[in-house]
Amino acid sequence: MNTHEELPQIRHSLAHLLAAAVQELHPGTKNTIGPAIDDGFYYDFEFMSPISDKELPALEKKMRSLLPTWKEFTHKEISEKEAREYFKDNPYKLELIEEITKKGEKITLYTSGTFTDLCRGGHVGCPAKDIRADAFRLTRIAGAYWRGDEKNTMLTRIYGHAFETKERLDDYETMQEEAKKRDHKKLGRELGLFTISPLVGAGLPLMQPKGMVIRKAVEDYLWELHKVRGYQRVWTPHIAKEELYITSGHAAKFGDELFRVQGKDEKFIMKPMNCPHHMQIFADNQFSYRHMPVRYFEPATVYRDEKTGQLGGLTRVRSITQDDGHLFCRVSQINQEVSAIVDIIRNFYTTIGLMNDYWVSLSVRGDDKSKYLGTDEAWETAEAALEQAAKDNKLNYKRVTGEAAFYGPKLDFMFKDAIGREWQLGTIQCDFNLPERFDLSFINEKGEKERPVVIHRAISGSLERFLGIIIEHFVGKFPLWLSPVQTRIIPIGEAHHAEAIRIHDMLSALDIRSEIDLSHDNFGKKVRAAKTEHIPYFIIIGDKDIAAGKITLESRDKGQIGQISPEELVAKLTQEIKTRAL
Repeated sequence: MNTHEELPQIRHSLAHLLAAAVQELHPGTKNTIGPAIDDGFYYDFEFMSPISDKELPALEKKMRSLLPTWKEFTHKEISEKEAREYFKDNPYKLELIEEITKKGEKITLYTSGTFTDLCRGGHVGCPAKDIRADAFRLTRIAGAYWRGDEKNTMLTRIYGHAFETKERLDDYETMQEEAKKRDHKKLGRELGLFTISPLVGAGLPLMQPKGMVIRKAVEDYLWELHKVRGYQRVWTPHIAKEELYITSGHAAKFGDELFRVQGKDEKFIMKPMNCPHHMQIFADNQFSYRHMPVRYFEPATVYRDEKTGQLGGLTRVRSITQDDGHLFCRVSQINQEVSAIVDIIRNFYTTIGLMNDYWVSLSVRGDDKSKYLGTDEAWETAEAALEQAAKDNKLNYKRVTGEAAFYGPKLDFMFKDAIGREWQLGTIQCDFNLPERFDLSFINEKGEKERPVVIHRAISGSLERFLGIIIEHFVGKFPLWLSPVQTRIIPIGEAHHAEAIRIHDMLSALDIRSEIDLSHDNFGKKVRAAKTEHIPYFIIIGDKDIAAGKITLESRDKGQIGQISPEELVAKLTQEIKTRAL
């Protein structure tokens, strides 16, 4: 037991164990639901009186004392009437029973030790043997609305971490502590990168000048990688008539996540995706097979009304700037176009330093086909084309069922940052459905109309989320090409100001982002400030430097470099910026 594949069962079993401990220490508490999550489990309760984090050690101790008595999970199927009688004092379970009955599903109870819960299953065989008592820990208490709806009762959610072994638990919690030090919200404030204003609204970050330098450098690099591969830039407005998204299927898909705008005479929606707009650009042209593929690129902001409680810094926002692109091609061109996109992704993430440890999810349809647009034939063709491209490009991929976009399968690129956290960033999506819905066509060799395939691709995912991730990945210590301030010039005294200004002007003229510290602070304080702000290079100018016609260079990452000429300085910095060295 205790294999990685069985981790969800361990975590779900621990949610039951937590509920049993709560019932013993807090009789009368109403249990609701308790799923496994990415790093452990949680369970939501309605307590008779509030509890705090101070009570977690006692609950954890009770869980460990109960664990040896949990030899197995037994289950039985019961009728709706029996279930309602069993849970007659728990309105949350009664609501679940009603839903299960309406769906025509079986009602099952699972028991271990003396604790029984309404459950579909998915547990370990023998908790006492299969769960290590030192490999889980209760972590925190939070409020959570029943079923995530703010109109419902506020419940108490207890979270826990759980892994196969104590070593894995310790490693994860060490990583979490490191993540706190790297928190992009904290670093963003300290380094003056972005602002969250309550007057503007949650999930609507404002980029400060220094943050905008990084964002623009990333955006420019992405365009540089695309323009040499035949992409053309387009621009689309931020709103469109409701009919556009009804036709595309996004109105039904996003539902209450859409921001709706009432004009004088018409209803508009703030765009949740760019693709329907790009379909209209393609449709307004008379393309033949000689023009294919047609490739559009637009770093454009889209809007989704995420719940306030789910928003955070740059990584979960309501205004999402996608480095979006759509290309229109023939079925026979899918492989070569996907290969070109894979090449862009490899270049981009090698430069960022994230390409060493990655994998790709080939995300395909699940069993419930009602969730997806399009015919079986279109899906089978698209899935086969993406899988073949993954093989041809020797991608480290695995097939993941049920994770496709509603309009087509996709290749999702998963990367690990400097402390081992996994992020889904780049994506390539194959779509036969939107061309059908918008009746797109081009003229083939026979003079007949032929339906194009659309490939959706985003390299960074969204610029906001990507910036949040790289702030934490680099701990604010950006490589030279991304650094908002690339050099800080520090004259030792007033006698050296004129030469410091000359060097600063020389660097600025070459578009090297330079600052000069002419403050009245002492020299040591100026150096400490440059280090605190993670400036990649600081340039010291004193009597000996002026006498030698040189400057003294110090590196944030490599320490003292020593005296070099201004010409050598320029050559070093420009080469490092040009190659985007890490």
